Amino acid sequence: MSARSQRGDDAVPESQQAADQVLDCTGLQCPLPVIKTAQAIKTLSTGQVLELLATDPGVDPDMRAWTGRTGNDLLDIRKDGEVFHVLIRRAK
Repeated sequence: MSARSQRGDDAVPESQQAADQVLDCTGLQCPLPVIKTAQAIKTLSTGQVLELLATDPGVDPDMRAWTGRTGNDLLDIRKDGEVFHVLIRRAK
């Protein structure tokens, strides 16, 4: 956490954080986005953020279940057109 966000002024909402890595899984169907996310999150350091891009509508419930099971932090899921943007912070 930066000194700015620790003070609370000008803090960036978690849903607007810049990702440390982007994983493009557009066009892939379950279970590939989950498998690739599990592999990609292991390359990040604790506290870093992964942005997953996916078109599979199952990515919303899948990522909620996966982050709950793995203990990683689901920061945001939003849909922009046909693409889901999922922000996940590596927790451990």
